[in-house]
Amino acid sequence: MNEWEWHLLENKAACDSVEIQGACLRPGDRVQLNPRKGGDIFDLALAGRIATIESIEQDYEGKLHVCVIVDDDPGRDVGLLRQPGHRFFFAPAELELVTNAPEPPVSETVSKKILIAGIGNIFLGDDGFGVEVANRLLQRSFPHGVRVADFGIRGFDLACALMEGYEFTILVDAYPGDAAPGSVSVLEVFLDNLDSSQGAGVVEPHAMNPLNVLRLAAGMGAELQRIYLVGCVPATLGPEEGQMGLSEPVRAAIDDAVQLVDSLVFQILQGDWPRTK
Repeated sequence: MNEWEWHLLENKAACDSVEIQGACLRPGDRVQLNPRKGGDIFDLALAGRIATIESIEQDYEGKLHVCVIVDDDPGRDVGLLRQPGHRFFFAPAELELVTNAPEPPVSETVSKKILIAGIGNIFLGDDGFGVEVANRLLQRSFPHGVRVADFGIRGFDLACALMEGYEFTILVDAYPGDAAPGSVSVLEVFLDNLDSSQGAGVVEPHAMNPLNVLRLAAGMGAELQRIYLVGCVPATLGPEEGQMGLSEPVRAAIDDAVQLVDSLVFQILQGDWPRTK
């Protein structure tokens, strides 16, 4: 598969599952690789290896391809972050489900704890952006230490999660700005002037005000470290009676946001982020 084909494949939406030998397989399932005869050198090298399904993709011709991360690949953590060179595509017929294989090794190089938190209200139009991105990310596998969660409007639950000592927290949410609707950007939340006494007592169990949640967490003793926001400019938050579903420009930005979070996590784990102190 050449680079052009690979990029086309990356732009296709992931599938939830695929049927292999009568079994329904999903991302995270373990498989044995049985490449078809007449393949290339990579097929010969990977024959018989145990791998984990990272995603199930559909190419530009409508064919299904299963992306796997090989268990004993020294760069498997790079593959889990969807970087080229450590992700391998196979046809469903080339895979066999395994149920008794040992768990893949945990890389000793991955030591950073990262929380990716999707937040927002799905009943307020584009405010559901963070929830949609989190649900996409939950379909993927990430290296050990990286947690993805859809908090929605559960502010108290997010505050409790921040008590777990994450070195990096990535909040994904709608964020008003001067750019066009659907524009996605990364901002750092500076905590120097965060006063835990302001708003700490007004966090509702079923409401989400990110700053109040951070104040509450700080007041509860959380050691907040680097916090970033992957934000998308909304087109509409809907009428007073509410609105389900994202606007067209914000829905079109979901794939970009997912790739941006992937890239951010990859750079954090490689020590390339933050670029400046």
